[in-house]
Amino acid sequence: MQPAAAAARGTTPGPEREAEPFEQLLETSRRELTGYCYRMLGAASEAEDAVQETMIKAWSRRDSFAGQSSLRTWLFRIAHNVCVDMLRSPQRRARPMDLGPSTRTSDAVLGAPLTENVFVQPIPDDRVIDTSGDPAVVAEARDTVRLAFVAALQYLPPLQRSALILCEVLRWSAAEVAALLDVTTASINSALQRARKTMAGFEPAASIPLEDPAHKDLLAKYLRAFEAYDMDVLVSLLRDDVVLSMPPFGLWLSGPADVRAWFVGEGRVCEGGRLIPLDLNGSGGFANYHLVEPGLWEPFALQVVETDGGRIVGHHNFLYPGMFEEFGLPLVIDERDTIRSD
Repeated sequence: MQPAAAAARGTTPGPEREAEPFEQLLETSRRELTGYCYRMLGAASEAEDAVQETMIKAWSRRDSFAGQSSLRTWLFRIAHNVCVDMLRSPQRRARPMDLGPSTRTSDAVLGAPLTENVFVQPIPDDRVIDTSGDPAVVAEARDTVRLAFVAALQYLPPLQRSALILCEVLRWSAAEVAALLDVTTASINSALQRARKTMAGFEPAASIPLEDPAHKDLLAKYLRAFEAYDMDVLVSLLRDDVVLSMPPFGLWLSGPADVRAWFVGEGRVCEGGRLIPLDLNGSGGFANYHLVEPGLWEPFALQVVETDGGRIVGHHNFLYPGMFEEFGLPLVIDERDTIRSD
């Protein structure tokens, strides 16, 4: 997509040099706005659309910005209204684990894929977090984009959701949020109290910083085991309560035995795949490429691999090849010339 300013420039009078400082201010806000919209909406594509619309609205209304509030507050007010408009649908994004019980592999049937808007979708960390910042701050921010946390947010009404994100994640004061949303501070404190009560019912997954050597070692072992399709090693890396999910399918499995049975059964299509490491949703992740022919791999799934530091507790496969282009990933891995030369 084009930047909002560039999209509007063709219809907006005035010297371009006057627009540049405002455009730069908008662009410096993009990552923080994307993080807010992603937590509100639960999908990277919708968050990007919401930010783009926010930028366009801000650009078109720039002459009306009187400076009575900060530019940050003004932009977030626009973003909040955009998100609320997008949340008119009664569909609440969730994880497969939120929709029903697990299935034994012996009884597993994928069935028809569900529509994209059923599930919380992944997002690269660097789209929503400044990963170059203080490690402790980065680790805390990563916890707020984990799949379970984002899915839990979807249970909150828009006002509670926005108040919790702005106050608990982005560290705004209740008074600042009240001014942004044009309500009383008492209303925000009440919304926060109700939101915290709802969120308390969701058990946060144990986490360990991605930079921790134990975490890196575990993911390196997983990568080697998956690409070699060594199920003995791969299963040894799983915790006893590990879950395997595969959006857009509602099916999910639990426990190392069922995960293994899936990968040596219907999931054997993954054999011979290649993985490219990614940081997704505050967790280790991989772009999984499917072997099409010797030396040629094409996009297959984005994997979010959740760990407790010592074992893998979640193996979430998002079977949306179109996301590879959206996330700037290669659309093919082609080593056929290398194989022919060998």
